[in-house]
Amino acid sequence: MSNGTNSQQSTGVEQKINEMVQQSKILEAYMNDIATKESAAARLMEEARLASAALQSIVDEKEAESLVPVGIGVYMRALIPHIDKLLVNIGAGVIIEKGKQDTINYIESRIKEFEVAMRQLAGQKQQIEMRMTQIQGQINQMLQQSSQSGHGPPTGSTGKSQPH
Repeated sequence: MSNGTNSQQSTGVEQKINEMVQQSKILEAYMNDIATKESAAARLMEEARLASAALQSIVDEKEAESLVPVGIGVYMRALIPHIDKLLVNIGAGVIIEKGKQDTINYIESRIKEFEVAMRQLAGQKQQIEMRMTQIQGQINQMLQQSSQSGHGPPTGSTGKSQPH
């Protein structure tokens, strides 16, 4: 082969590797986004579980003492009267009145929604991890083939794979 053909092949391999590295960076950003969503869903699920437990622990007494948050970690003691109805934000700023058991059922259904979302996010994360591993394998294979064919690694590359 002529030196010009080797140079063209090397440039083609280098371009392909650069494209794959860019693809990997995009996937990594998407993975970070999924991790953020997972974290938010986990926090919401924990908050919902705490709310459910709190409502279930309230006995139908005349009054119950509780701590009420007033902001930035400050609480005040308050007497909560017998609870017949609770106000539930169902989204888009719409608040409806529900009985205690209906509210608990609503919270439990939200917990199930969060669990489904967490499973979906975990599945997406797994797919991205597989694709990133596949891309890294292809890059390593191309670098190895390039160095074995006597051309050396593409310009700007050490020929070594980056560990993950």
